[in-house]
Amino acid sequence: MSKQFKPETLCVQAGWQPKKGEPRVLPIYQSTTFKYDTSEQMARLFDLEDAGYFYTRLQNPTNDAVAAKIAALEGGVAAMLTSSGQAANFYAIFNICQAGDHFVCSSALYGGTFNLFSVTMKKLGIEVTFVNQDASEEEISAAFRPNTKLLFGETISNPSLEVLDIEKFARIAHSNGVPLLIDNTFPTPINCRPFEWGADIVIHSTTKYMDGHATAVGGCIVDSGNFDWDAYADKFPGLCTPDESYHGLTYTKAFGKGAYITKATAQLMRDLGSIQSPQNAFLLNIGLETLHLRMKQHCSNALAVAKYLEANEKVAWVNYCSLPGNKYYDLAQKYMPNGSCGVISFGLKGGREVSIKFMDSLELVAIVTHVADARTCVLHPASHTHRQLTDEQLIEAGVRPDHIRLSVGIENVDDIIADIEQALNA
Repeated sequence: MSKQFKPETLCVQAGWQPKKGEPRVLPIYQSTTFKYDTSEQMARLFDLEDAGYFYTRLQNPTNDAVAAKIAALEGGVAAMLTSSGQAANFYAIFNICQAGDHFVCSSALYGGTFNLFSVTMKKLGIEVTFVNQDASEEEISAAFRPNTKLLFGETISNPSLEVLDIEKFARIAHSNGVPLLIDNTFPTPINCRPFEWGADIVIHSTTKYMDGHATAVGGCIVDSGNFDWDAYADKFPGLCTPDESYHGLTYTKAFGKGAYITKATAQLMRDLGSIQSPQNAFLLNIGLETLHLRMKQHCSNALAVAKYLEANEKVAWVNYCSLPGNKYYDLAQKYMPNGSCGVISFGLKGGREVSIKFMDSLELVAIVTHVADARTCVLHPASHTHRQLTDEQLIEAGVRPDHIRLSVGIENVDDIIADIEQALNA
């Protein structure tokens, strides 16, 4: 679909373009396999000489239509769905890193991703250096090594809600000859398009706002097609030298701007298999059709709740980047002028135990290990998502002991505030 269309139109119509007599609504291709007439036809698919479908672990028409919609929303050239956001983060990095490599990452990071990068990937021989994303370009650049392959950050960090200076990070990455990878889960492409600010690859946990209804776990990787891998061929041999598992095919030569996603699909998904099911992709597409409507309501509600909390004498602190006076307000206005996300963090006077008592007193708002769906929900990161981190790591990740993460839904905002008020009074 032409990129001239606005995001609202892309949410509804991109990805699936039915032909005469085909279903108007994206169908679920609930099949593991696809039939061909000759052995030669199948062989050409396995050699990546023809495009087509033969096994859902590699490609599926439902998944590909949804991936194409997300790519269109981000302004990318290609995308690949994965079984979860964590799988997307892992594949995005493992696609260009191997044992002996290193990457640099903002320390303002979701706890599960922090553990993936610092513990699990270390076991695979890939090292990470965490940096303060608010540090100077010189300080961050000092973390780079000859074997550094990428720079990583989150547009809005979960749960510390720090806003990444994308242009600064892009300059640092490109001056060191590596791509910038950004997790854009919280703002979604409705509120921020990192490619327009210099990012090269974008990752999403589609489980969150994109699905929007807490029905389907999933992830997505989108490539801008802008990074010149061949200009740094010695850094990225996986993309720029022959792949013996495909008879010596070189991805950048064979697929040009599609090299990165083709390799991720044909090599990593082939061998590791963290696919998104066609059923989940179908549910994700339904969520995407209303993403532009929901994000406006999430942001409007969240700002109203943040202002209420800021004025309440029982609240010790409030962190919401769209709130005037917030440390990241100016950056949020630069990169997300139409709204950031629906997630707020705050703490209560009295500390950790009071914060937990408050959460236990909520009635409309539910305590769940989730964030960013239609229903308002709450979580205590130090006890839940970041529980595996030490006190020092918690501080490094921007998580305080009394930290409450409130994901404001799309219910009536007066009802949300009333529930918060009765819980505060309790």
